[in-house]
Amino acid sequence: MPEETTHEQKEEFKVHGDDIVKKIKEIIKAGNARRIILKNEKGEVLMEIPLTFAVVGTVFAPILAAVGALAALVSECSITVVRKE
Repeated sequence: MPEETTHEQKEEFKVHGDDIVKKIKEIIKAGNARRIILKNEKGEVLMEIPLTFAVVGTVFAPILAAVGALAALVSECSITVVRKE
């Protein structure tokens, strides 16, 4: 039986702390992201957010609250968006 392969595309954005929540909202609104990964200036993963329809629909506000709290602690971070091709 052949294995099913998933093609993913990654896109990275450099964002200042104040703009993190705004950028996350834009990414989620676009609707084609599967995962969002937030990294600090050193490239260390701070938070990974899996995006499914269930997650976006039920726990959107707490995720944004957590991202907002994280934004207060970092001056700049990178956001990696994993999209399904």
